Amino acid sequence: MACSSSCFFVVSMAILSQFLLAPASGLVNRKYIDANCQRVKNKPFCVETLTTFPPTAAATGLLPLAESVVGLAIAHAEKTAGFAAETAKKDANLKTQFNECHDAYVGIVASLKSASLELKDSPDTANYDVMLSGDEIRRVQELVGKNTDKSSSTLLEMTLQMEKLLDLAAGATDAVDDDDENTHRRA
Repeated sequence: MACSSSCFFVVSMAILSQFLLAPASGLVNRKYIDANCQRVKNKPFCVETLTTFPPTAAATGLLPLAESVVGLAIAHAEKTAGFAAETAKKDANLKTQFNECHDAYVGIVASLKSASLELKDSPDTANYDVMLSGDEIRRVQELVGKNTDKSSSTLLEMTLQMEKLLDLAAGATDAVDDDDENTHRRA
């Protein structure tokens, strides 16, 4: 008899844990994510990223979603800037190029932080700051795009991801503004 109550408890906990540990995407309110993803180039990437990143998946409005998306882009830009700086220190052959790439990413971080501060009061200005970062992306691609070494390939992969995140951030800042005047720029 003791075994059956213990077994019942274990089975009950196993079943209950399935509900408690269910994927967050099943609990996501897609209304705000869909509003953002309608404004970007790569919709599948947008939906996948925003439904699986907890702060964006839990957003309760367009402004909190945009703040989370811009925050995600800032984190990636800071990580990439750090990678470029470390590579410049380690590899003398890439020092100049990677220092310039680091500077480009520092500029991206500054633009994104500015966008984050302007988001509530001036979403158009925030959108402009995000889109301005695209110039720095092109600069990095021009600096290391033809290189064949592993560090340059890694930086280019990180830059491709940054480009996608900037598109999400531009969509998010545009969605906060909600006037659709910027939608055509990404179509």
